[in-house]
Amino acid sequence: MNRDSKPDQRLLAAINQKRLIGLSYNGVVRVAEPHDYGIQNGHPKLLAYQLKPLTDWRSFYIEKMSELRLLEKTFAGGRAAPSGRHQKWDVLFARVGKKDDG
Repeated sequence: MNRDSKPDQRLLAAINQKRLIGLSYNGVVRVAEPHDYGIQNGHPKLLAYQLKPLTDWRSFYIEKMSELRLLEKTFAGGRAAPSGRHQKWDVLFARVGKKDDG
């Protein structure tokens, strides 16, 4: 993929609506909070807070994702950036908003 790739509308909707996503990546079914979606080093990527199978920040190459679906469950919003692991993007399509108060 290249910098001219069109953003995946499902990921844009998930980030905008703060909805969890389900996906398969490297043959493993995962559930995650999508946070940043864009182009990094020429590759479309998603930065997400993975909830299943393990809880941690993960970067996903879009071309390696399959079975992407938006789940009904929502999440509160942004989380603190992982310590020392700030992401630099060539192009940022979407970033989740701040955590909802109340």
